[in-house]
Amino acid sequence: MSAEKQTPLWVPSDERCIASNMQRFMRKASTSAGKSFQIYSDLYSWSIEHPADFWELIWRESQIIHSASYTSVISGQGMLGTTWFEGARLNFAENLLRYRDSRVALVSLNESGGREELTFAELYSAVAKCAAGLKKLGVTKGDRVAAYTTNIPQALIAMLATTSIGALWSSCSPDFGLSGALARFEQIAPTVLFGIGAYTYQGKRYDCRGRLQKLSDNLPSLKATITICSESSNWDDLLDNDTEEVAFEQLPFNHPVYIMYSSGTTGAPKCIVHGAGGTLLQHWKEHSLHTNLSSDDVITYYTTCGWMMWNWLIGALGIGATVVLYDGSPAQPNLATLWRAIEAERITAFGTSPKFLTTCQKRGLQPSQEHDLSSLKTILSTGSPLTAENFRWVYDSVKSDLQLSSISGGTDILSCFMLGNPILPVYSEEIQCRGLGMKVEAFDDHGKPLQKGVGELVCTAPFPSQPVCFWNDADQSLYRAAYFERYPDVWQHGDFVEITEHGGVIVYGRSDTTLNPGGVRIGAAEIYNPVEALPEIIDSIVIGQKWKDDIRIVLFVVLRDALTLTDSLRKTIKDTIRAKTTPRHVPALIRQVTDIPRTISGKKVEMAVLRAVNGQTQTNRDALANPEALEQFCDLSETH
Repeated sequence: MSAEKQTPLWVPSDERCIASNMQRFMRKASTSAGKSFQIYSDLYSWSIEHPADFWELIWRESQIIHSASYTSVISGQGMLGTTWFEGARLNFAENLLRYRDSRVALVSLNESGGREELTFAELYSAVAKCAAGLKKLGVTKGDRVAAYTTNIPQALIAMLATTSIGALWSSCSPDFGLSGALARFEQIAPTVLFGIGAYTYQGKRYDCRGRLQKLSDNLPSLKATITICSESSNWDDLLDNDTEEVAFEQLPFNHPVYIMYSSGTTGAPKCIVHGAGGTLLQHWKEHSLHTNLSSDDVITYYTTCGWMMWNWLIGALGIGATVVLYDGSPAQPNLATLWRAIEAERITAFGTSPKFLTTCQKRGLQPSQEHDLSSLKTILSTGSPLTAENFRWVYDSVKSDLQLSSISGGTDILSCFMLGNPILPVYSEEIQCRGLGMKVEAFDDHGKPLQKGVGELVCTAPFPSQPVCFWNDADQSLYRAAYFERYPDVWQHGDFVEITEHGGVIVYGRSDTTLNPGGVRIGAAEIYNPVEALPEIIDSIVIGQKWKDDIRIVLFVVLRDALTLTDSLRKTIKDTIRAKTTPRHVPALIRQVTDIPRTISGKKVEMAVLRAVNGQTQTNRDALANPEALEQFCDLSETH
C-alpha cells in the first residue's frame, strides 16, 4: 500500500466527531449492549454479531411510525429464509411525510434557471390530492404505478401518493428510449402511467408525447396515462379535488414499495422488488449515521428517476432534511452549474460521480475560488471508484475540510454495503468503512474470507433491505441465480474488493470484468486510476480479450481536445501503468476512441465493449446512454 494511502487526506475534528449522529448512536448502543464502544470498529462488530439488537435499536432511533408493533425482530434463518420485524404494520409514505410544517421540504432546479420550492405542508397537501386522484382511477393496494419522467417534483409527489395507497412505484427516465422503457414496464403491467410530455437537456427541447402515446398503446394493463409538463397535461386534473388528509394504508414490514431494474446490459432487465420497512431502516441509517444528516441539512444528488440514487435521495425527507432536485445537464450552460447551486441553496451534502469530478478537474475548475462553499460538509460519490486524483482534486480545489464519501452498493439492495463515516479519516482511493449491520467480507477463490488481499465482495448474513423478490419469479430461481449461485446462502455482489488495514474498502471494479492475463486477476480500476490521471486522457475503458490461449489487455482511451494517440503517448501510458502497478497490468494494445459507452446511470460497460470487439451482437442497446459509441470498437480478433 502506498504512503499516500497510509496518510489520511482528512481527519474529522474532535468537535465534529463529538457532535456527530454516529457518536451519539455509539453511546446509545453502548448502553443497550452493556459495553463501552470507543471506536467505530467496536460498534461495527457488535452490529454484525448481534443483528437483532442492532436493528431493533435502529428501529427505535429512527422512530418508525407504525400502527402495530413487531413480535420479533428476526425469525427464520439463512439469507432467503429470514423474516424481519414480523407483525409490524406501517406505511412507507407516512414515514417520509412525518413533517408537515412550513420548512422547505423540496427545492426543484432545472438547467434553464427555473426554481420552485414546496414546504413540508405543501408537499403533504399535494400528496393527499394525488392519492385521491389515483384512487378515483381505480388504483388499489398491490397495483403498479409507472413513471417515465425526468427529475421533477411531480415524480416525487406521485411516488408518495402511490405508496400511501400500498401500490408499487416504478420509474425510469426518458433517456431510456421507448424500447428500454417497454422492456421494463411491460413486465410489471402497470395500472397508471405518469409521463413527461417534454423536457430540456443541454439546451435542446425533447418532445416526448409521441413516445408516451406509443408506450401507453403497448401497455394494455393501463387504466390511465397522466401527462406532465406539456400542453396536453392532465396532472392538474388528477389533483383537482378537496382532499386534505392522506389515508395511509397500514401494511406489513416487507410490503413492496419499489420495483427497480437491473441494467439490462446482459439481457432483459430483471425486476427487483424492494420492501417498505427495510428501505426505511437502511436509508435512515445511511442518512443519519453515515452521512450525518439532520433536519438542518440540505442534500442533493445528481441523478435521474431511473437510478436508485433518486430513491435514496428522497429518503432524506424522513429525517426532515431539505431535498434539492435538479433536472437537466450538469454542464448546462457550463460545469459551474451545480457548484453555483451549492452556493445558492446552501447545500450541505452534495452527491455526484467520479466522472463529473474528473471532468471538472480536467477542465481546470477551481470551485473553492469561484463559489462560496462554506455550507458544504459532505461530498458523496458513486457509480464507479474514485481515483487518487479525484480525492486530491476535491481537497485541493473544492474544500479542505469536508467528508469525501465514496459509497458503494446498488440497485440490488437499494442502499450501500460500504460508505462514509463522519468520525473516521478519509484515505485516498478508499471507501471509509463497511456499513453498520452489513456483514461484508472479501472471499478468495475457495470461498474463504481474506484477512488481506483482493477478493470477491460478499455479504454473509441477512440484512433487511434485501430484495423482497424478483417480479414474476415465483420459485425464486432468478433471485437465487443473481446472488447465490456461486456461494450457497452467501450474497455475491459482483465486485472485486480489498478490505484495508484501516477497515476501509477499495473497489477494483466488477468481478465479471476482471482481467486475467497469465492467470493473474486484475481489477479494471487498477488500470483506470493511473491512466485517467494523465492530463492527456479524459476517459478510458479496458477489456480482457482472449488471445493465443491467454488473455490480453486492450485499453481504449478518449483524449483531450484534438490530441492524437501517438507512439510517444502510448509509451507514456504503458510506462505510467507499469510504474504505478506491475508489468502484468500493461496493455498489449492501446487504441483511441471518441467516447466510452456507459449505462444510463453513467457506469462503464466493459462487457458491451468486449462483445463489440469480438463482433458479437449486443443484447440490449437501449440500456446504454450512448449506444452509438459501440460502433468504434471494431473486431480485433485478427489485429495485434
